[in-house]
Parts: sequence; structure tokens; C-alpha cells
Amino acid sequence: MVTISDVAREAGVSTSTVSYVMSGKRAISADTRDRVQAAIARLGYRPHAGARSLASRSTRVIGLQAPLRTGVDVPVIMQVVAGVVQRARVHGYDILLLSSDEAEGLARASRGSMVDALLIMDVESEDARLATIAELDQPSVLIGLPAGRRSIPCIDFDFEAAGWLAVDRLVGLGHTRLALFGAPEAVMERHTSYADRLIRGFLEACEARGVEGSTHPIPDSAEALAEVDAVLTADPGITGILVHNDGALPFIADRIRAHVPSATAPDCLALTSREGALRAHGLTDTIAVPAEALGESAAEMICAMLAGGAHPSVQLLPPELAVGEPSRARIDS
Repeated sequence: MVTISDVAREAGVSTSTVSYVMSGKRAISADTRDRVQAAIARLGYRPHAGARSLASRSTRVIGLQAPLRTGVDVPVIMQVVAGVVQRARVHGYDILLLSSDEAEGLARASRGSMVDALLIMDVESEDARLATIAELDQPSVLIGLPAGRRSIPCIDFDFEAAGWLAVDRLVGLGHTRLALFGAPEAVMERHTSYADRLIRGFLEACEARGVEGSTHPIPDSAEALAEVDAVLTADPGITGILVHNDGALPFIADRIRAHVPSATAPDCLALTSREGALRAHGLTDTIAVPAEALGESAAEMICAMLAGGAHPSVQLLPPELAVGEPSRARIDS
């Protein structure tokens, strides 16, 4: 393995000069800099991440933990990742993707001086990683909102407000019995933050508006149809539906579309990604989850922290309702 000492001998300079050329910490004459860079190129020298950190105090790398666990909506996760990558690049940072879901993966990246900062996704309401994150030297931002006191900066879409907005819309259309068909069971069992907050907002809004509301986890596949049908058969009074499950949405939308304008077809509102909104066009109202914008905002927050700037402790992107074409219930009202 080529070392910094090998480069120094090849260029005829000291190892500290090689370090200064790589870090830019001191002014080096153009002739000396050219000799060092030529030696680096000839020898194919690649400094270890830890060595770079010691020399420059910066790796220009941000770690992004995006665990791909059971029930995770991978396309939406990748939209967030794309937003992070694009904005980080503007600020001169690369992204190191960490696919583990454990605190040890974050600690390993921190102890190895592999990253300048960390972004953490798929946050749970009671997340076991928080204690470790709080002890790391590098700044961190959670893309998610855990329960209780928050000592680590957080950014997310306001899922609780989205639940309220959906109920307000459905009640405004005249519905008095509502159902939320949400994330798969595995996501609910982990108490993933966004799922808990959406349920809380939905049920609180139902109570405040004096209507009945129920929540149901469903698979993110065609298998969701059997469970949706079972709920609607058991409670035919449900006429207003909120769907937050991109994998199941196309199948549910097709089933409802087949019954419009039948008097038995419920109104359906989808809390969905950009692609999901396109699939539901013409049938439902939608509240789009701005996944890419969320990633961009997270990158902006962590880069501001790295630059020593002020940052909010919690930042939530507000929901917006997009009204689709009139359905049976709206025509009859």
C-alpha cells in the first residue's frame, strides 16, 4: 500500500508538505504543489478516510442511514436520498449511504472518522439509536420526529397535520364514518414515527369533528384488497377513506374506480408520493408527501450546522391538499 511517506520521497519533500498540499491548510508554492500532485498521480496514492480527517479536520462526506427494513417504502426512501444527494453536492459534500438499522453502524462511521455529519432516516417514536447519536462527536439530524424531548435536530413532513387536513376534507364532503388504511403491520409494530403521528392526527381530528374514525394497517401489495374489502363489508357505513400506502394504492384505487359512480363507492383521499398521486389522478384528492424536498431540506439543515450556522430544533414541512375530479359523493351532494 502506498503511504504518504512514499509520496514525500517521490516528490522530494517532507510528509507535512504533502499533507498541506492535500488539505490546503497552508500556502505551498506552485512548483512544490505540482511535484506533490504528480507524485500522488504516479503512485496512485489514496489517503485513508481517517488520515484525511486528521489532516484536514473534514472528510467532506455526510453519512446517511437509510435502513431498508420490512415494510419500508423503498421508492419514497430513494426520493429522499436523491434530494439529500443533490443538495449536499451543491455544498461540496458527498454522501456515504449506511444501510444498517442499528446504532452501531452510526458509531462505526463516527469512530472511523468516515463522515463529518450524520442524517438518520426511518425514525421510530421511541428510537433505540437516540442515546448513541447524542454521544457522537459529529452533528446529526433526524429525518423523522421521535416522541418526547428532542435534543437532536429533526426534520420531517407534518404527518399529524396531514391527518387533520384529510379528515377536514372528508367531513367537508359530508362523510361521518371514516377509515385510514395505512402502512403495513411491520411498520406499525415498530412504531415508526410517521405512522404513529398520522394515526394520532387522524383520530384526534375525527374526535374534534364529531365523526367516527378507524385505522387499519394493510400490506403494500394486492393483498391489501382482501383486508380493505373485509373492513368495508363489516362496516358498510364507512364512506370516507384515507389511504397512506403507495404499494396498495393502485389496487384500492382500481377497486373504487370500478364502482364509481355507484352509490356504494366511497370517497377516497390519498396521502401519497408524487408517483402515487399520478396513479390516483382523476379519482381522489391527494396530499403529496414531498419526499425529494424533504431530503433537500435535511441536507440544507446539516450543511448549515457544519458551517456553524443557526438551525431550528424541529422543522416540519406543511401538507397541501390537491383536489381531484368530482366523485360520486361530490356529484350527489
